[in-house]
Amino acid sequence: MTSLFSYLITMFGGIFWLIRLVIAVAYTMSADIGIEPLDFNIEVTLLFVTLFCMIFIVKRNIIGALVYFVGYGLYFGTDLFNGITNISNGQTGLVDYASLFLSLIGVIIPFLTVMDIFLNKNRKGSTKDAKTDWFYENEEYTRKLDERADKNQYKF
Repeated sequence: MTSLFSYLITMFGGIFWLIRLVIAVAYTMSADIGIEPLDFNIEVTLLFVTLFCMIFIVKRNIIGALVYFVGYGLYFGTDLFNGITNISNGQTGLVDYASLFLSLIGVIIPFLTVMDIFLNKNRKGSTKDAKTDWFYENEEYTRKLDERADKNQYKF
């Protein structure tokens, strides 16, 4: 990751994952926090898949980002579509708006992640830095340094 935008999108994805984890744990403990998972079994599966996808996203792998986008798009996209349909019919409540907002975030973050990886020229994470490699990987400079070190033998 080379830009601040990449770091922020990945960080927001991680925070959203933690929010979904809290929602799933609260649902299993029967705590009423106002938002419930759409389907608990799929939610737990998606949480584990997202955990592995985040590793690939940090490594700037497009396959992990696409799996992340497709998984979240299918899971949250259907709820987003149903929520917009319910709003247009006038059949919504405050809980529906909160769920709709989280579904919107659940679609936007993976989309931005995929677009960031697609459009970023430095997609592959690299340990090489062109600004310093000429110094550290230059064999001629190393040889000259060794020759100078051999000639500077001071006798006392």
